[in-house]
Amino acid sequence: MSSLPPQPLSPLDGRYRAAVTGLADYLSEAGLNRARVEVEVEWLIALTDRSLFGTAPLSADDTARLRALYEEFGQSEIDWLAAKEAVTRHDVKAIEYLVRDRLSTLGLDGIAELTHFACTSEDINSASYALTVQRAVQRVWLPKLREVIGTLKTLAVQHRDAAMLSRTHGQPATPSTMGKELGVFAWRLERVAAQIDAGEYLAKFSGATGTWSAHLSAAPEVDWPELSRAFIEGLGLDFNVLTTQIESHDWQVELYDRVRHAGGILHNLATDIWTYISIGYFTQIPVAGATGSSTMPHKINPIRFENAEANLEIAGGLLATLSQTLVTSRMQRDLTDSTTQRNIGVAFGHSLLALDNLQRGLGEISLAEDVLLADLDGNWEVLAEAIQTVIRAEIAAGRSQISDPYALLKDLTRGHRVGASDLAAFVTGLDIGDAAKERLLALTPATYDGLASQLVDELG
Repeated sequence: MSSLPPQPLSPLDGRYRAAVTGLADYLSEAGLNRARVEVEVEWLIALTDRSLFGTAPLSADDTARLRALYEEFGQSEIDWLAAKEAVTRHDVKAIEYLVRDRLSTLGLDGIAELTHFACTSEDINSASYALTVQRAVQRVWLPKLREVIGTLKTLAVQHRDAAMLSRTHGQPATPSTMGKELGVFAWRLERVAAQIDAGEYLAKFSGATGTWSAHLSAAPEVDWPELSRAFIEGLGLDFNVLTTQIESHDWQVELYDRVRHAGGILHNLATDIWTYISIGYFTQIPVAGATGSSTMPHKINPIRFENAEANLEIAGGLLATLSQTLVTSRMQRDLTDSTTQRNIGVAFGHSLLALDNLQRGLGEISLAEDVLLADLDGNWEVLAEAIQTVIRAEIAAGRSQISDPYALLKDLTRGHRVGASDLAAFVTGLDIGDAAKERLLALTPATYDGLASQLVDELG
């Protein structure tokens, strides 16, 4: 058997590439290297802007040409770095050599020794990972999550009055509306999305063990902590002043736990919609040319929600591993975080793929209101809650002598099918006031949905 030509090992880079390609601009090896070049270049500019070590601020033209090193970062730089790293066996050192090489090309050899000045690799990496993760989350992942939230809000408003039988513990329960139930998911996700949006993206820039020792040896008169803070904050990041050799990754743990939390809610959404489809509450809109089963022509399978479910589980597992590993570093530094962080894109990729499936799936279902109404009409016993609650209120008001109304309704309805006429006869014979009887006799399972419709307004 012949060998295949080179193939992607991960389905994210093969079958599902189109759905997750936006992340690759940031969370790929090339995306990370571009950010590393950006940090190195901006550090050069920061040092020369302050005229340190006899330098002068770069001209606007030189600054623009220098920034073009990362703004126009492309295949030639990717290939150059691959070749250099094969020799250096050190990815950040290869970045330093690339910047030095390009400085020579630009005629800026005079500032070459300030490349990577007083930096440890983690100074560059912590800023670069913070930049790439921040941009991936804010520009790709979070907007997709908000698309799903927006779709849920639209469906919640559309179905706000669609009464449905609730299924607490899988059993018939007090009715709600489909709009309100979808609104619950939008409400939960919006809250977590706001937490993610407000999260910090921390970086350090304090040298080999976080003490600025080399910096002070070279220029003791400079306020290096303040310069480093200004530099990191100038990149749009948050500064971590107290670290070991590495930035402690706590911000990453917080972010990944929140993304995993959002994934848990989305998983709940996927399984609920799948269940609603299975009991006929939603029908699936046929897609032209699509096949549901290789042998059963009638089938339309809820694959969007099943795929979302599986990918959320994979993402959740990876995010949990990231959080568990990154929170710890032996003494001042070990390298477990290095290979772990290379999987950030994989975790977000599976999460983004799930979001894409959910967004598509929510657009391919239609509410079967006749099924909802038929289900309600077959479960009049759910009004037992309303009846016994009204009786208790009547007892408290002195208009009834009934004892233990809960037991009375339990005997009538538990384990029994009770129809409309049965409940009407029961209510008519109750020792309660006429106004209370009229309210109960007017109730149906379809109208016993409380404030479900109005609650949708809470979504804003």
